[in-house]
Amino acid sequence: QVQLVESGGGLVQAGGSLRLSCAASGRTFGSYAMGWFRQGPGKEREFVAAISRSGITYYADSVKGRFTISRDNAKNTVYLQMNSLKPEDTAVYYCTASTKKEYSGSYYYTSQYDYWGQGTQVTVSS
Repeated sequence: QVQLVESGGGLVQAGGSLRLSCAASGRTFGSYAMGWFRQGPGKEREFVAAISRSGITYYADSVKGRFTISRDNAKNTVYLQMNSLKPEDTAVYYCTASTKKEYSGSYYYTSQYDYWGQGTQVTVSS
């Protein structure tokens, strides 16, 4: 069982930055692919970014060039650096971990992931 705890959310003005962190329990963090999803008010949960076991990164088109996902296996932590934030980035952001074998495009879907955090709220004011 893996526990994921997100932190770093908050209220920020448009154009500002936030860095989300997700701390994972367990000794095999390096064997997980990690991802971030978000769910805005009245919307479905959507893919934001993912990082594979080997460090390959994937991004939704809506955040490409503004967000950066990274991982520190020594600290069992994955990060999401969010720059140039927009009001439409307002959502609850969820950290997620995958133990499953990946296939082309699989990181974009919630079904790829086994474990989810409780989420952290990000609010971007205009």
